Amino acid sequence: MEKRCDLHSHSTFSDGTLTPSELVKLAEKQGISALALTDHNTSKGLKEFMEAGKNSSVITVPGCEFTTEWNHTEIHIVGLFFEEQYWPEIEDFMELALIAKINSNHDLINKLNKAGYDVSVEEAESLAKDGNFNRSHIARVLLSKGYVESVAEAFDRLLNEKNGYYVPAKRITSLAAIHFIKTFGATAIMAHPLLNLTPEELKIFLPQAKESGLDAIETHYTEFDEGMTKTAISLAEEFGLKQSGGSDFHGQTKPHISLGTGRGNLFVPYSFYEDMRACAKIEK
Repeated sequence: MEKRCDLHSHSTFSDGTLTPSELVKLAEKQGISALALTDHNTSKGLKEFMEAGKNSSVITVPGCEFTTEWNHTEIHIVGLFFEEQYWPEIEDFMELALIAKINSNHDLINKLNKAGYDVSVEEAESLAKDGNFNRSHIARVLLSKGYVESVAEAFDRLLNEKNGYYVPAKRITSLAAIHFIKTFGATAIMAHPLLNLTPEELKIFLPQAKESGLDAIETHYTEFDEGMTKTAISLAEEFGLKQSGGSDFHGQTKPHISLGTGRGNLFVPYSFYEDMRACAKIEK
């Protein structure tokens, strides 16, 4: 049987519902050979994750998913293979963005309160590791109180930027994030490219991103259908980029997505892990 990997997953240290060590145990149960933890804008779960990997058949990959912006569009950039000595640098890099995000989420709750939704900062904080909550935690509070029937509905009806309650915080630029990742010898990947930009927009963005150090784009992703996967592969080949992929597993936050297999038919070949590792300047 061909080995598989999953290079995009989340734990309780961002908006997932499994701890880093629970993710490793699940990956082993699922027969995943290599797993990356890519929590949003933080490295805080990596210590537990890498420790769990020492006693597992699963190769654990330390990563982070950065929320960035290009041309007024939210873009997610994944960094993989951050060496431990550089984990604090991730926290320092994201500190100002985190403060802006916290203020944005407090403002969101205030607006929801004024609209009649009984949601508190304390309730959202209680669901988040270290109290650093985001919109998914607010969505879970809304769900628990019966305002919505799912986390997805909460985002569609109330937490989307277009609905008037949520104003996104100022983000770091995509090119700055890529440059940061490469400064520390890690591998830089554009996450789920066709969810953020059209193929035409990607043909403008990708040359700029590659010049800044982008190594790869995700071509195998849970929400991609066959046509999107083919388009992503074509774009990777056109611009000389490697391929990566992953489930974007969040646990019960996204219950329809399974680790390693996404909606059931995702397969990310182990060779993607090997290619991403080869892009990083780490001790072999």
